[in-house]
Amino acid sequence: MPAAPTTPSAFLAACRSEPHDHVPVWFMRQAGRSLPEYRSVRGPGSILDAIAQPDLAAEITLQPVRRYGVDAAILYSDIVVPAAAIGFGVDVAPGTGPVVEQPFRSAADLDRLRPLEPDTDTPYVLETVDLLVRELTVPLIGFAGAPFTVASYLIEGAPSRTYGRTKALMLEDEPLWHLLLDRLADIAITSITSQVAHGARAAQLFDSWAGALAPPDYVRYVLPHSTKVLDAVRTLGVPTIHFGVGTGEILASMADAGSDVVGVDWRVPLDVARSRVHPDQALQGNLDPARCLAGWEVVADGVRDVLARNGGHPGHVFNLGHGVLPETDPGILEQVVALVHDEGTVQPAPTD
Repeated sequence: MPAAPTTPSAFLAACRSEPHDHVPVWFMRQAGRSLPEYRSVRGPGSILDAIAQPDLAAEITLQPVRRYGVDAAILYSDIVVPAAAIGFGVDVAPGTGPVVEQPFRSAADLDRLRPLEPDTDTPYVLETVDLLVRELTVPLIGFAGAPFTVASYLIEGAPSRTYGRTKALMLEDEPLWHLLLDRLADIAITSITSQVAHGARAAQLFDSWAGALAPPDYVRYVLPHSTKVLDAVRTLGVPTIHFGVGTGEILASMADAGSDVVGVDWRVPLDVARSRVHPDQALQGNLDPARCLAGWEVVADGVRDVLARNGGHPGHVFNLGHGVLPETDPGILEQVVALVHDEGTVQPAPTD
């Protein structure tokens, strides 16, 4: 593994609720369509084509770090990369998202989900990580898709608003459902482990669509598999972040999965979210991404409200409540980072 930077990281400290000197900040989808430099180098075609070019993927990862001065970089990749790499037939259609030529329908489709072998299946991801850890002065966040969210793409065949097919399989054939999610959990573990082995210093588990589930269904059908992933990653010695959208009603259960940090979307005030997670867990979030389309005074008020609701707790990583919207002015995000760094005070860690 490449040598880690010697400068103390506010991001890593905040993930563990340890003392540090300023509130750290990064943005989900910070490397993306809102940046003109991204559009100039991205090229046409599927995102999977860009991800498969390590020099390009590394450059795209670095762009927001240079522009914004954020406290962490997140690997330019996609949660469906492992499934695509093992030949399940996944692509990411521009303007649509992940699409599957032959969606998951029966037990026979389990054979299409063989174990991931990163050195041969995703060597370009590992090369990208190698390039980045030599260049970065802030931690690199690796990531994977959580079993439920990846399963939803494989079953639906495309992004969905109802997750009807996914829920139908989950409720009608529970044994098959658990076999599918267990296999996807193993793939996520292998993927994150390979990224950490090459120098990623934190890992985020994206369960983006888990908020579509009723709390009892989440606990029964999803929580055990997310817990399996997070338990395995914890043994690697890097902090973990667990994030989903629309998860207010399941936030306490997501916290039970055992991540160091629980990501919070914009629908739940940060102080309320704090009351729903375990005392030793940090929070990540949670400015509404759409607020960043308004004028600076509106944005600044929102930033200050998030900081105030955190109340100086050392376990806070400032972020948006979901990804940066493509139409966002990068200048606004530059100002957000500066404001968080200037006004985000951190109190000593609780001693109780």
